[in-house]
Amino acid sequence: MEDSEKVEALKALAEAVKQREKAGRLKPLASVRVSPGAYLAAASILTFGSVLLLRVESDVWALLALIAAWFLMPALALTDRLVFDGRALTRRGPLPFLFHIVSGRRQQLSISDIERVDTNAVRTLRRGGSVRYRYRTQVVGRGLSLVLASGGKSYRRMVHELFPLIPELKIDARTRELRDYLCEPGSFAHEIQMLGLASPVVLDNAMADVKNRLANRTAAPESQQGADLERARALRQLANQLRVWGRLTESREAFRRALIVLPRDGRLIYEFGRLLRSQASAMSDARLLSRARAALRLASLRADDDSSLLSLVGESQVECGDVERAERTLRHALVLDSQSFRARIDLADLALRSGKLAHVILHYRDAAQVAPDKALSAYARREADYYARLNDDEEYLTAELRRIDWLQNAVKVRRLAGRVTNASILIALTGPYIHSTVSGLGWSLASCSLFAWIGAFSLSKLLSDRRKHRPAE
Repeated sequence: MEDSEKVEALKALAEAVKQREKAGRLKPLASVRVSPGAYLAAASILTFGSVLLLRVESDVWALLALIAAWFLMPALALTDRLVFDGRALTRRGPLPFLFHIVSGRRQQLSISDIERVDTNAVRTLRRGGSVRYRYRTQVVGRGLSLVLASGGKSYRRMVHELFPLIPELKIDARTRELRDYLCEPGSFAHEIQMLGLASPVVLDNAMADVKNRLANRTAAPESQQGADLERARALRQLANQLRVWGRLTESREAFRRALIVLPRDGRLIYEFGRLLRSQASAMSDARLLSRARAALRLASLRADDDSSLLSLVGESQVECGDVERAERTLRHALVLDSQSFRARIDLADLALRSGKLAHVILHYRDAAQVAPDKALSAYARREADYYARLNDDEEYLTAELRRIDWLQNAVKVRRLAGRVTNASILIALTGPYIHSTVSGLGWSLASCSLFAWIGAFSLSKLLSDRRKHRPAE
């Protein structure tokens, strides 16, 4: 009996191991391609190198370089992907596999290890009142940075699968907007048509009707008031969706109509202020930026005792350049909620802008104490230790300032070398129609500037990380 019990126990243990292995291999929920910028740069350099090899009559090497540029690099770019399986975000592909073999580390970041998520919007095209945005989301944690670039349905699926699982304190305002309002391109077409946003005549008539209803609100039945509120909520949802997609003019009209029904809603006013900020940036309009600041100030007054909304308003005020009022807003949020991690982090950033290292250290240490999980606590503690070293060690401060100065110079050289390379290639291609000397000069200048670009790019990568602190002997 004892032997049979041991056999059964071993079978049960083996079955548990198999189940654990199956659970470890989760099915991917979303997958996006890594930004192909590095692969395109490598393909351009290899193509240029093949031309130079042809000029020195190394035909075989030129052909190999051209094959690598036009076949190998695109294949690597297509297979290099970021995959999310519900528990971790992992980079997969031939190059990440080689990196794993060489270094022994996987480029993988679990949900619990994420420290912050920041999203930047880049305008690629402006037409009328609409702007085409491309989003770049950076997920950071445990010294690893993974970048998600928008560009299709796969990015939207990644947003819907990954972003809702990340705690609110770890994401910035734009990431939060993508999480809540990013949808398929044609999903709001029916709502636009139903609400009459496409027709100014319908829009004006609808606004007049709503104003008349609000003026006679006491006499209106409760069912009518409920219908107005429901319509305002639908307009708010639609306005935010349009704003995320860059349809700013239609978004502004939807916000304006929603504000007629809910003029004292602090969160709605905050979202309208962010729309004005987007329009001011797209049109380079200082007047719209002033209106955005005014809307955010009004949102802070209408926020009442909502500390989370005040933190969001303060973050947006920093983006608008209203630093003094942002500090007051964040301090008010901290008074209402002394455990607010986000407010302390934003106050540390404002103190850093003012050069107050002691305040930066204090805010980060306080943030580490109130952090809700280990990842945020480790992030805040690491930042506090870094700025404390800067404050206490003059040699370390000097070394870091020198590193930052070199990094800025390397970035400037890289940009200049890139422009010179492009101009030189143009001269080299048109040179034969002028004189052979001009063509040779163009190729020589392009080669030198390309080597300068490669050197500046490599140097900027080396200088991007902070120096390790070496204690005095």
